Amino acid sequence: MASYVSPEIREKFETLSIDLKNNILERNVKINNVYDLINVLEKIVSEEDQSF
Repeated sequence: MASYVSPEIREKFETLSIDLKNNILERNVKINNVYDLINVLEKIVSEEDQSF
């Protein structure tokens, strides 16, 4: 499954850094709204916290 970013959230998604966008897209997620985006970002933060 390829990642999907809804047109409604695309503008907010594009404000993220290229590294963060790539990290999100590599996860094969479907982002339909801001809540989906927040959930993915929280998961990334959680994983980073666990790696220390």
